[in-house]
Amino acid sequence: MTKVGNKSIKVINKSGGPQSFVFFAAWIGAVIYFEQIAYGFWPSVLAFLKACVWPAYVVHAVLGLLNIR
Repeated sequence: MTKVGNKSIKVINKSGGPQSFVFFAAWIGAVIYFEQIAYGFWPSVLAFLKACVWPAYVVHAVLGLLNIR
């Protein structure tokens, strides 16, 4: 919150910065990867959904390797 006189103004930063571009590029790569092994309409839809949730699988695998429960 930023104060201007008697009023408080909420400042929202909507720029993601370079990390957003890196994540977006990784997502595009995941879509391409999963799409290459999909044949047909429904496997392509599933490939898109897999690309949307792949970070969760990566975090799960890393936490499993680190033995964090």
